[in-house]
Amino acid sequence: MNLSRRGFLGFTAALVPIHQAATWEAPDGEGLAHGEAIGRRSRREAGGTLYLGTYGDGVGIATYDAEGKITRTGTIAGIPNPSFVIRDGNFLYAVNEQDPGAVTAIDISGTPRVLNRQPNHGSGPCHLAKVGDYLLSANYGSGDVAVHPIAADGSLEQQTDLVRHDGPEPHAHQVVRVGDYVLAVDLGTDTIYTYTLAAGRLTLQHQTKVRTGAGPRHLVFHPSGKYAYVADELDSTVTICGYDNGVLTVLDTVPTGAGENYPGEVVISADGRFVYVTNRGDNSVSIFRTNEAGLELLGSPSCGGDWPRHAAFDPTGGLLFVANQKSNNITTFSVDQTAGTLTQTGDFSTPTPVCVNV
Repeated sequence: MNLSRRGFLGFTAALVPIHQAATWEAPDGEGLAHGEAIGRRSRREAGGTLYLGTYGDGVGIATYDAEGKITRTGTIAGIPNPSFVIRDGNFLYAVNEQDPGAVTAIDISGTPRVLNRQPNHGSGPCHLAKVGDYLLSANYGSGDVAVHPIAADGSLEQQTDLVRHDGPEPHAHQVVRVGDYVLAVDLGTDTIYTYTLAAGRLTLQHQTKVRTGAGPRHLVFHPSGKYAYVADELDSTVTICGYDNGVLTVLDTVPTGAGENYPGEVVISADGRFVYVTNRGDNSVSIFRTNEAGLELLGSPSCGGDWPRHAAFDPTGGLLFVANQKSNNITTFSVDQTAGTLTQTGDFSTPTPVCVNV
């Protein structure tokens, strides 16, 4: 798969200069209450805060209410192509999906400000994971995983490791922590790599090959920790794997629906009963019932937009947010946590949404 298939908007040759602080842009006539819209806060029934990854300049910020209605509250500008964003307490970390790539640290304890940006010596970083006191980034373009220490003030220190995946066209697409291990999913090599991380260095422990040409993109674990479900972008399937002590074993593969669907994201309900996969071919969300080692397709309702890239539950599990990249909107679904069904309840317009951090 080439870079154009990912829809790299603004994939440029150089990063914009970093500013000491981010530029804060609030909507016309609107202020931002720090206690309501900035930083991690305790979950309330009234809703919460969303941080929106995009292609372009800046991380979007919005709030949502108990019904999932989204309201824009501002933008943290000066951050190029933050296509994936994670939150850790009073800090955000964003990729800069460019060539050369970089990662950015943002303080959100008050008025948002960029702490610093570090090059990650790869291209097209598209996913992040915090592992202890380190930030790991997966580089799609160069097919490698970078490691940056996180300082006590939340800023990023210089890179300590960069591990490239073997193969003619590696495309690292996801990096996740699983207990004592780090798993990296590579679409180009059809392989999931298991590493340990010590003193800022990654050491390869195991490799699991899925079906050739599947194009594994993202995976999610069952709450039992015994099974993982891998969304395969290129052959429109989900690969079911057993898991034990860092080793994945392929058990089965099921289609996400009819035709080519280019799965984007896979998420699982907190109780492990239902798995949801976004499909960018027919613009749907596939709903599967699990029996841990198997998946039963229950239905594939419309995503409410075009090219559903990312999806995320709110902390209650009663809401699912879907980022529709090409139609420039985020749809909200009410989740029936007994039956697993989805009912669209909201539609929020925003430029090029590709990540929703709740």
